[in-house]
Amino acid sequence: METVRLNNGVEMPILGYGVYQVTPEECERCVLDAISVGYRSIDTAQAYYNEEGVGNAVRKCGVPREELFITTKVWISNGGYEKAKASIDESLRKLQSDYVDLLLIHQPFNDYYGTYRAMEEAYKAGKARAIGVSNFYPDRFIDLAEFCEIKPAVNQVETHVFNQQVKPQEIMKKYDTKVMSWGPFAEGRNNFFSNEVLKAIGEQYGKSVAQVALRFLIQRDIIVIPKSTRKERMIENFDVFDFTLSVKDMEEIAGLDKKESLFFSHYDPEMVNFLINL
Repeated sequence: METVRLNNGVEMPILGYGVYQVTPEECERCVLDAISVGYRSIDTAQAYYNEEGVGNAVRKCGVPREELFITTKVWISNGGYEKAKASIDESLRKLQSDYVDLLLIHQPFNDYYGTYRAMEEAYKAGKARAIGVSNFYPDRFIDLAEFCEIKPAVNQVETHVFNQQVKPQEIMKKYDTKVMSWGPFAEGRNNFFSNEVLKAIGEQYGKSVAQVALRFLIQRDIIVIPKSTRKERMIENFDVFDFTLSVKDMEEIAGLDKKESLFFSHYDPEMVNFLINL
């Protein structure tokens, strides 16, 4: 498995398995399947309500804990120093682990400065091997990164061929912060799986649209966490290290970038209100 080196020296797999929208009932089975395929990085969150399933799978899988890389995220309702501190301990309890490998702020709302202080404290106490943020647009990312003690190691944001995050990635590089993609398949939007550019490139290598899309992000040094509840798809998504896209391929895919979200905007007051009331 290829890895990326985070800004504190921690090595993180560049390809992991995400459990967003995996129900609590099936999460344990899915994570066990993913680990059996070869995944070693698992991404969950308090708001996914399936940390217990991840914890059960980690306990049962037979792979030593130190060989796994577990990410979770603090939700908006747990924002602020005291609530975040308590919620981190609760997440560790559910995950049945003394630490997480990566701890993120899920959304840039509520008292995320207080949340980040609690995360810095958790990092110093050994409860998190690395800390960072998720869904932080460049403006809020810079504000936090300039005034925190421990620079964010990761910013997990919507990143796929239609929203490639080129400019934000350049900004984050100044802080040695890695981009981590959620929604690498755009959840199938914009006719993702029938895109002619991706299909044509895939045919050259005997690869699927999904594999080409993942390979494109990986070659841009972006961490990816594709999700599937089907083991055969997990295997397909994992099989992206035996080919390399050419410069021409990369340029063609770069041309698909619309530079805007297919999902939501933090600049939309109605969307912000929706998120903070979830």
